[in-house]
Amino acid sequence: MTMLLQTMAGSPFGGAEEFFVRLACGFQRAGVDQHCVVRPNEGRNPVLAENGVSFDELPFGGRFDLRTPWGLRQQIRKHKPHIVLSWMNRASRMTPSGDFTKVARLGGYYKLKNFRDCDHLIGNTKDICDYLVREGWPSDRTHYLPNFVDATPGIAIDRSEFNTPKDAPLVLGLGRLHQNKGFDTLIRAMVDVPDAYLWIAGAGDLKDDLLKLSGECGVADRVRLLGWRRDVANLFATCDVFCASSRHEPLGNMVIEAWANGKPVVAQASQGPVQLITQGESGLLSPLEDVSALARDLRTVLDDKTLSDTLSANGRAAFEADFTEDVVVARYKTFFDEVAR
Repeated sequence: MTMLLQTMAGSPFGGAEEFFVRLACGFQRAGVDQHCVVRPNEGRNPVLAENGVSFDELPFGGRFDLRTPWGLRQQIRKHKPHIVLSWMNRASRMTPSGDFTKVARLGGYYKLKNFRDCDHLIGNTKDICDYLVREGWPSDRTHYLPNFVDATPGIAIDRSEFNTPKDAPLVLGLGRLHQNKGFDTLIRAMVDVPDAYLWIAGAGDLKDDLLKLSGECGVADRVRLLGWRRDVANLFATCDVFCASSRHEPLGNMVIEAWANGKPVVAQASQGPVQLITQGESGLLSPLEDVSALARDLRTVLDDKTLSDTLSANGRAAFEADFTEDVVVARYKTFFDEVAR
């Protein structure tokens, strides 16, 4: 009998999708008896296989997809799980309820209509949990379980690969090229961070718009769009400061990634970074959409090595206290023990 069945549809790229892989592999290392049902993905699924995670693939398509609901029922009959953990809207909507504990994990402020048949909801931030309760979900069935990140050190990339001087200050941004990520604000801020270069690793529809904006701002010669990268630790090993520029960010997983990799963090004051960062101790927070303030914070960290080292050390301590794999997987296992049928 399988203790845990996980269902994940997911986009080709995304933070939640990447964390699903990390968590499933972490469960495997911790001896959790699990099976996963996932959408085909050439990047993520081989990682599951390499780490010994058992999984099957289903399309998780649109309204005319009859195969996935039928396939999920078959998987449940086969594995007889105590708990089914679904990820986000589509997988939760398609996963049937039954003689098991149905749990959904939310990494955003989603409408509750897709989760009404769940027994419990997990939010990966306290603010998401507060939102769920405000929307009417019972507080005793709402659970805060944070993300963890991989702290394996990376190897610095040869900066010449992206036409960047080896001695230039380097700012790193990560995430989908989407309006919510605030890369437009970051690019505008680079005007007032002289000599610094900006690498943005991510894919999305705004690539051409961001390249155009870089030209209009006169910083195109110092901005590099790298595309989607899986070698995040190597990017952190290469940069001098990480900028979480999102104007809307429920968690700010990349803040935790930067902490784990010993890098100072400058962020716009969106939901997730505000919950994570202690101002002036584990990072610097600038008001949303304040280009001048963001530029000032970046210059401050790049120019003040003592401050940079302090922010890095305090961030690493925050990571080790609450966001390591061992800490988070242990909290999930305790939760499973409490709610399993």
